[in-house]
Amino acid sequence: MTAADPSAIFREEAAELLITLEEALLGLESTPGDKDLVDTAFRALHTIKGSGAMFGFEAVAGFTHHLENAFDMVRKGEFALNSDLVGMALGALDHIQTLIEHPESASSADGDAILAKVAAVLGKPATAARSDTRPVAPVQEQSDKAIWRIRFRLAGNSLVMGTNPLLLLDELRELGECTVVALTGDIPALEVMDPTACYMGWDAVLTTDRPKSKIEDVFIFVMDDAQISIERILDEDPRLGEILVGRGDVPATAVIAANEQIQRLGAILVKGGVVAEDKIKAALAEQKHVKAEIGKVQAQAQANSIRVPAERLDSLMDQVGELVIAQARLKQLVSGMGDSPIKSLAEEIERLSNGLRDTTMGIRTVPIGTLFSRFKRLVRDISQELGKDVDLVTSGEETELDKTVIERLNDPLVHIVRNSMDHGIETPDDRVKAGKVRQGHLHLSAVHSGAQVYIRIRDDGRGLDRDRIRAKAVENGLIAADAKVGDQDLYQMIFAPGFSTAKEVTSLSGRGVGMDVVRRTIESLRGSVEVDSFPGHGTEITLHLPLTLAIIDGLLIRVGLGHYVIPLSAVEECVELTAADDQPNSGRSFLNIRGDLVPFIRLRETFQTAVPLELYQKVVIVAVGDRRIGLVVDQVIGEHQTVIKSLSKLHADVHSFSGATILGDGSVALIIDVGAVTQTGRLPEIDKEAS
Repeated sequence: MTAADPSAIFREEAAELLITLEEALLGLESTPGDKDLVDTAFRALHTIKGSGAMFGFEAVAGFTHHLENAFDMVRKGEFALNSDLVGMALGALDHIQTLIEHPESASSADGDAILAKVAAVLGKPATAARSDTRPVAPVQEQSDKAIWRIRFRLAGNSLVMGTNPLLLLDELRELGECTVVALTGDIPALEVMDPTACYMGWDAVLTTDRPKSKIEDVFIFVMDDAQISIERILDEDPRLGEILVGRGDVPATAVIAANEQIQRLGAILVKGGVVAEDKIKAALAEQKHVKAEIGKVQAQAQANSIRVPAERLDSLMDQVGELVIAQARLKQLVSGMGDSPIKSLAEEIERLSNGLRDTTMGIRTVPIGTLFSRFKRLVRDISQELGKDVDLVTSGEETELDKTVIERLNDPLVHIVRNSMDHGIETPDDRVKAGKVRQGHLHLSAVHSGAQVYIRIRDDGRGLDRDRIRAKAVENGLIAADAKVGDQDLYQMIFAPGFSTAKEVTSLSGRGVGMDVVRRTIESLRGSVEVDSFPGHGTEITLHLPLTLAIIDGLLIRVGLGHYVIPLSAVEECVELTAADDQPNSGRSFLNIRGDLVPFIRLRETFQTAVPLELYQKVVIVAVGDRRIGLVVDQVIGEHQTVIKSLSKLHADVHSFSGATILGDGSVALIIDVGAVTQTGRLPEIDKEAS
């Protein structure tokens, strides 16, 4: 499927509209009287139906049409919204999504059953879903201009008195875009016609930024004797029946009856003698005029933004990465040339490549609110399934993160939220017994911190059961029965494969696979997971994630003859390893940094370097969760703009490195996975006791 495929365009737009619809419905569940949310839901349904018809998704248009009618009744005050209708609308939303994404598996019987329930709630006869392929443009926000409907009939003797209606119409056209239709239905037969009398009327639809008073001024000299109607109409997609009823040409009951038939509405009404043909033409002209105005607004909105396939952004990012590598090589080549024009040019290219890098990375980042919004529905459904009352609060939705990271975060967050609601938050009765309010709270937040983003999931439930986790860890052979394990290390046990403290397996949890997925996914994104528990008051899980997966700022180091890169976001400081601290056989493997004991790992031992030991070694202090750990290296070279290259499948079992990068001289440097290295490295016992 290519990017130009119309069905792909529709699916992309429909996905955004379904998110908007779901948010509106969830909001209406708590505030059913919110008219803005009702209008939002109606517009989303209206646009999905119209766009579906235009792009050939007839089943989507036919099904959505009936749900749209239901919310149209709510919008007009004909039906009071209740929780039953909201719940059914959420079920209908899932069916619409299936019709769009997997039409081959969608059941028409399921759709008819949903519509039957909606009709029962509304007190109307059930109607099977049918296709409504009438092209409908999406509803647009009202612009500075207004659309006016003008109908006027001059007095019968106006022509004799010297009034020229053509001049009036010309004045209307001077005010803006104007569509005029003559009403000829009252012209009598030729043998009884008075040649001096004015039998005609005119319908005009005018788009103008001028006030209503300017339109009235056109008729100032004929206003006393003429029949004049000037009213503003909404710039939303008009239906023929609505226009005729709004003009007062047709009763609403006649339109409802005509809609039950298959023929075109206008032909039915004319054939039935309900309305004259000239008035149908006038209504159709208004419909065409308003649609044209909507098209102009839509075209202008599309001109301000552009949709780009994700693979093109990935390709652009790859090319920017190659440019950064080439720029680094150029910088190294001219570094020893002194003050020369080539060096000045190299500095200019470096500035431009840095700007291009930042711009490209900015294009790839999207607000994390697009991810958070999906969990309102999940929390609602799980709350009903578990019989719990849980309120989801989100914050930091504007925090931006790489699109690829956000896409891969969905499953880990789903597992964490499900576990928090199943194991953490108590039932309403248990919460009351514990002195808490009946409603549980789940807080989902995101915040920037340097080159990282912290995503926190906090609940106010019972917290983690330390004794049960320890017993299960001993049972699974993860720790010895007499081992001394700090809280942080113990809480990390919940991420072990197959680990579960649930007494029974449920549809939500208990199989010990969910949290394992969380850690593996987060680590594959070069992130880490931190767990804090407050017995009786809740649990907080923090995900530490990089802003991007493509280009990072790193610290270039040397260990033996090999060059390595440490992500700069993890580096806190660099210190020298003194002779007193550098005693491999003394049993001391920690530093005293301003009163804090910081354990360190000798990367020469971890990487099994056979090169003779350097005289003066350096220690790079890195942050791993809430701990500080030192990495002993031979040389700290300096900051390095690092383009991340993935390792091949042959290196899948190499856990100490998260990727590689190409240096300015063309050689390769491995990127150290700080979390993995500190886990495999031999830390002194004092760290475990201190943790």
